[in-house]
Parts: sequence; C-alpha cells; structure tokens
Amino acid sequence: MNEEYDVIVLGTGLTLYKRFKLPGTPPASMGRGRDWNVDLIPKFLMANGQLVKMLLYTEVTRYLDFKVIEGSFVYKGGKIYKVPSTEAEALASSLMGLFEKRRFRKFLVYIANFDEKDPRTFEGVDPQKTTMRDVYKKFDLGQDVIDFTGHALALYRTDDYLDQPCCETINRIKLYSESLARYGKSPYLYPLYGLGELPQGFARLSAIYGGTYMLNKPIEEIIVQDGKVIGVKSEGEIARCKQLICDPSYVKDRVEKVGQVIRVICVLSHPIKNTNDANSCQIIIPQNQVNRKSDIYVCMISSAHNVAAQGKYIAIVSTTVETKEPEKEIRPALELLEPIEQKFVSISDLLVPKDLGKESQASVAIDLKRIFISRAYDATTHFETTCDDIKDIYKRMTGSEFDFEEMKRKKNDIYGEE
Repeated sequence: MNEEYDVIVLGTGLTLYKRFKLPGTPPASMGRGRDWNVDLIPKFLMANGQLVKMLLYTEVTRYLDFKVIEGSFVYKGGKIYKVPSTEAEALASSLMGLFEKRRFRKFLVYIANFDEKDPRTFEGVDPQKTTMRDVYKKFDLGQDVIDFTGHALALYRTDDYLDQPCCETINRIKLYSESLARYGKSPYLYPLYGLGELPQGFARLSAIYGGTYMLNKPIEEIIVQDGKVIGVKSEGEIARCKQLICDPSYVKDRVEKVGQVIRVICVLSHPIKNTNDANSCQIIIPQNQVNRKSDIYVCMISSAHNVAAQGKYIAIVSTTVETKEPEKEIRPALELLEPIEQKFVSISDLLVPKDLGKESQASVAIDLKRIFISRAYDATTHFETTCDDIKDIYKRMTGSEFDFEEMKRKKNDIYGEE
C-alpha cells in the first residue's frame, strides 16, 4: 500500500443487520442470507438516462445484467394510478376526466415534437424565458395533472421548477418518455443482484487499466501537508495520491448539513396492492397530495431481481425530512405497503461540501493535489441527481465539462463502431 496513486477513491459498505445494529440473526422465515442483497440507498436507472450512457460508453455493461422495473405509479387521493406518459395511456388513464385527457394528450404531443434547436416547434413558447407554469396554462392543465407531470414524469422533488424556464422540464419529460419507449413497462432499470454490482463492474474495468481495489481497509486519517491533501493512512500504512475523492463521512469538518432524509426499508411477503401484482415498481407521492413541501418516494424490488428470497419483496420509502416527527411524514407511503413483515428505519443527514476542491490547494488553473467530496444521496429513487454530482466532481477535478459525446468517441476508438 505504501505507493503513490493518481487518484484514491474512498467508499463504504455495510450489511443490513449490522447497519441497524439488530441483535441475533434474521428469522428463518426470511430464507437464506445469500438470497438477499438489500441496498441501503436504492435507486433506479433511467433507461435513457445519464448513468446508463456512462455504463454503455465505458463498457461496464459487459459485467452487468439489468431487468426492467415493471411499473411506474403516482399517488392521488389515497389511491395509486399508473403514470400515463404516452398519448394512448393518457386516453386510457383513470387518473383524469375525459376533457382533461384530451388536453393532456395535446400537451404530450407538443412535448414529443418539441426540439429546442427548431423554433418551428415552440408554438409561441420561449424555452429560455417562458415558465413551466405558463406552459401548463397554455394547455389548460388542472392541478392534479400538473402534480403528476412535474413529479412523476419530470421527477422534480418540489414545485420550485414551476417558475423557472420551461426548457429543462420539457427535456426531463422527453427523457422519461424516451426511457419508457425502450422497454415499454416503465422507464426504469435495476441491476440483477442489486446496486452493489455497479462498483464491482467499475472495479473490473479499473483493473484492466491498472487500478487497485483494497477491500475492508479502514481509513484512519487523511494526510494533509501544507494545506494540501497528499494521501490516506490505513493500518499504519500510507497511500499517497495526487487527488482524493470521498463521500462526506470521511471529512466531517469539510461538509455542512443542509437537511435530512428518512429511509425505511420494508420487507413484505406480498406485492403492493393496486400494482397488478408487479414484482417491482416505483410510486411517487407528489407533495401537494399530502400537504408537504417535497415528494415521498417508494421503490419496490423482489426475488425477480435476485435481491430477496423467493416470495419476498423489498419496498423502500424515502423523503426529505420536514418536521420533528419524520416517521409520521411517511405514513401515507407505509399504509400502501401494509402488512409489513419487518422494517428498518434510518435518518441520514444531507451533507454537502463546503470546499469545492480548488480551495484545498494552491489556486493553479488545474491543481493535481486536491480533495473532492461528493454530496450525500438525496431522497430520489433515480440516479439523475447523482450523475449531476459525478459530472460536477469531474469538472472540479479536470477543469472541463463532462462530455458524453467525447466518451462515445473514445469508446468507438477502443472498441470500434457499433
């Protein structure tokens, strides 16, 4: 370990019963331990989203198998409904009345035809100036439709987007529709055997390019010299580095708390009601439906993804904490899951770096010896916000924007055109 590396990345890993400090072993009704792969912070991949592109362009997909999530649902008035995202689904949905369906269908046609490079598709909308609130008014959409469009299609956590330029929201809805079009049932994918397969895939790819992975290495200290990070100490040995990437748990003096997230992992012996017995799904409870400022998310997976024993389901509820009684805040979601066989509750601080990396070294155009801290995972059940954080770290490390097209060109140079 006493070597120098270009970059050191620090990560963590825990098993479920150890994480929640439960005494003894799981009951026999849970089946064999090796049948379970429970993610503590589960997230789905958008089929046409940023993470899938990263996996494809880096060829990490060679080491992974994915399965499509069977359904995407939205909560309204105490019940759940399938999220309509195509013209046909809009007309068939019981989520809206007849006239609302027609207006929403026209809205979806507009979104599908919209091209920010072709002003002929704007229909009087300025993508950089017209707010999304005004776009909804243009199509005379009601509040319930606005709720599921903004939160279940565009995947916003709050309503702040309503008074911002509409271009970003339109592109988010297009991403949802394009992702859905890939597989039909829902826009979401999940790796077989759980998200732990993602770092394993990158570990294998890294090894091909000379990377080194060290498991079960406790980090005793981050070594700083003259205000610069020069390495990490583990079990008496020091690994030196030019750059260090880590999550907030390693550098609590360099991060600040901006909120909290509550997550409840629920073990079920049945699929969620009113989901057509789907073996996997996502449910979004828009903030306005439960008088909150932020959405509540439910994602459910099962033995179909090789993450649970046969006949068992794992449903995870998450949301941003808004009161001093966070478990009461998620009650509407837990009621959808009843009966619950066992649940594991955690409340995590939302931590973000105070120092964006540049300040921890001399201010050169691109410093070679810096520390780069990721943000804590938010309550969302998809990877889009996490990918934004990855791109932000990349920019802070290299001084240039992350370019998907450049990744694609490099992939083609190495592996050839598809």
